[in-house]
Amino acid sequence: MPQANAKLNAFPVFVRVEGEAVAIVGGGDEALAKARLIGQSSAVLRIIAENAEPELLAFIGQSGASHVAAAYDASQLEGAVMVFAASGDEALDRRVAADARELGIPVNAVDRPELCDFFTPALVNRAPVAIAIGTEGAGPVLAQMLRGRIDQMLSPSLGSLATLAASLRGAAEKLLPKGNARRRFWNSFFEGAPAHAVEAGQLSQAHDAAVDLLLSNAPASGHIALVGAGPGAEDLLTLRAHRLLMEADVIVHDALVPETIVAMGRRDAERLPVGKRKGCHTKSQAEINALLVELGRQGKRVVRLKSGDPLVFGRAGEEMAALRDAGIAYEVVPGVTAAFAAAADFELPLTLRGVSSSMVFTTGHDLKGNSLPDWAKLAISGATVAVYMGRSVAAEVAGRLIEAGLSPDTAVAVVENASLTNRRRFHGTLADLPSLEARGDLSGPVMTIIGDAVAGANFERSEPLAAHRNEGAVKAAAEKVQP
Repeated sequence: MPQANAKLNAFPVFVRVEGEAVAIVGGGDEALAKARLIGQSSAVLRIIAENAEPELLAFIGQSGASHVAAAYDASQLEGAVMVFAASGDEALDRRVAADARELGIPVNAVDRPELCDFFTPALVNRAPVAIAIGTEGAGPVLAQMLRGRIDQMLSPSLGSLATLAASLRGAAEKLLPKGNARRRFWNSFFEGAPAHAVEAGQLSQAHDAAVDLLLSNAPASGHIALVGAGPGAEDLLTLRAHRLLMEADVIVHDALVPETIVAMGRRDAERLPVGKRKGCHTKSQAEINALLVELGRQGKRVVRLKSGDPLVFGRAGEEMAALRDAGIAYEVVPGVTAAFAAAADFELPLTLRGVSSSMVFTTGHDLKGNSLPDWAKLAISGATVAVYMGRSVAAEVAGRLIEAGLSPDTAVAVVENASLTNRRRFHGTLADLPSLEARGDLSGPVMTIIGDAVAGANFERSEPLAAHRNEGAVKAAAEKVQP
């Protein structure tokens, strides 16, 4: 998983090369590879090679590139906007790099990253759309692999669609106010009838559909998406959730949603944190409901980003009721709930043939009443129980279940920060569970899974709860004998 604070040592940019000279020094395969790459642009290629190989000569003849068939000299670089040292001769490449810098021209030396002012990317070409993939020279093969995957994802007609968009840009800026209205138009253009017509090769119909869309005076309507962000790992976010984040005008997010996931939204989207971390609620649920209704009435596209799944202890029911009452359109996008992520971390089967065929999702606070909740009876009959946010009431959970008849030897699995690289796993029995309550070192969200099916988990990377239970007993005994 990429680190959120990782910094690029080479910043990607697109350089204007239309009608400009790009010089390539070399006569072999390295020079041919760079010539083919730059040949995808409208640059004027200048290939400097006293002894060019047949394939390169053939390329020069077919492409109309300029060929300087002479020994290299620094004067041959003058007027170029970029230089490639691709001779395969280290001494010559170093000389070319030094000469280019002396002339103030950026230089790339093939397979010599220490001499490079810039790196050439693996390129996905859908002109005028281009996707460049770089690795700062560290992994050209990786860049090519990624290029192949992205190339398969993009429609061959994408360039034609982008060209049509460019022809309409002036009209869109004149007719539509900057902000939501203009953004809605472009979203509909790239995903609606114009895009479908271009895909079918019907360019005239695509233009007509785009003009109809542009002249439509329909007011923008608000839309709220209640989106599950999953348990924390950003690559567990669904594709639909990612798309909605990229379309959102406003992202309303809980405190437990990692910044790496919030950052997947548009850079210019408004981001509104609304708290909801234990013991620290920056907004009440009623205030969040009112905020969503107000944003919807303003015609905003909103992603209400919730940790895990919105429908599992996510207060989505109250938010949906408020939106329904206000007549605001909304949708729900499920996410991976913490119980599933914790089970995956333990390779734990939540249902196990012949052992457990039912599940219970609950919070430890359900046991704070005077009467035992109905799900406790299910636990006693063999259901697997997933307890959310249960660290601070672990002793009460264990005590009430044991008191109700669940065996103290029932298997227990505990995960802090499920799905993340810094997760911690613990295992033991229901009798060991109270030791969690005194664990001040557990600062992340804790998920507890209880039941006979837990015995089928993989405990190789897990710590025994009993060890901390014994530590707690020793500490308590020591405190008693202190004067």
